[in-house]
Amino acid sequence: MSKNSEGDWPFGDGLALGRRVLTEEANALQAAAEKLDSSFVDAVQVVLNCTKGRVVVSGVGKSGHIGRKIAATLASTGTPSFFVHAAEAGHGDLGAITADDILIAISYSGESEEVVNIATFAKRFGAKIIGITRSASSSVGKLADIHLDCEVSHEACPLGVAPTSSTTVQIAIGDALAMTVLALRGFTTQDFARTHPLGQLGRRYYLRVRDVMQPIAEIPQSAPTERLMDVVPVMALDRTGAVLLFENGALAGIFTDSDLRRLIAKAGDALDSKLKQPIGQFMTKSPMTIDTTQLASEALRVFEERRISRIVCVEGNRAVGLLGWHNLLQHKVA
Repeated sequence: MSKNSEGDWPFGDGLALGRRVLTEEANALQAAAEKLDSSFVDAVQVVLNCTKGRVVVSGVGKSGHIGRKIAATLASTGTPSFFVHAAEAGHGDLGAITADDILIAISYSGESEEVVNIATFAKRFGAKIIGITRSASSSVGKLADIHLDCEVSHEACPLGVAPTSSTTVQIAIGDALAMTVLALRGFTTQDFARTHPLGQLGRRYYLRVRDVMQPIAEIPQSAPTERLMDVVPVMALDRTGAVLLFENGALAGIFTDSDLRRLIAKAGDALDSKLKQPIGQFMTKSPMTIDTTQLASEALRVFEERRISRIVCVEGNRAVGLLGWHNLLQHKVA
């Protein structure tokens, strides 16, 4: 790897320096993409065939940090994986590696003593080794069953020494490996959500209506024959903002705080007489329903399209809960 000449860099111009670093790393990535060959395909197939074991990623220094990220990306996209620090391997952590596993050994030079050692011992155990180094003739490259070339012409560093372009290429190769395996395995957004249940995507594809709704026991209920004036105080005391109306055990309708506001606005002087009428006169018959097994994100779509404030949650023909905008906001479904 050649070093950059310090004179080539625009010292004193912060913006130009930043752009130069990004350009240098982008160029390194482009070169790495063009060098990718059948060894990459072999590495993908080895990972896909690893059905009994796990992918163990190891490195030290900056390559160790890269390795942690690669292991995390693999694990979150359907490939059981974890990171072992190469310096700790010889002090007991080698026990985590079995003959069914794959070791991804990362060392730019391919000569890091700790990485050479873990690759040597893993090979004795019978584990497959994928080496990510700058040279197949390096110590790690020779130990590897499959070598992935991460060599760069120079670092994106004014001094030509700080690992920049090289670590960017390492992490990009790891991403390429993980994403290719993901695609060929048929991993879906729903699968991704299962490993990210607390993230925004996880909430979108994992949370069901039953997970966010208010259960029926917490919802004010009444018969359509009850006077409006007797039901409104129950709604006011409860924070649900709605009452479900049942007749002979079946859902007959819903009356919400929005319905009450509209009634007050229209009734005028006739409000007193309307308050004495059965609430069934003012309820919404056959209210919008959603099955509890539906995704909460689907409920969000219904709210946006229908411009309603409440959806009755059902299992079969039985009302079992109520869902409002605030329930989705509370669980950060967006």
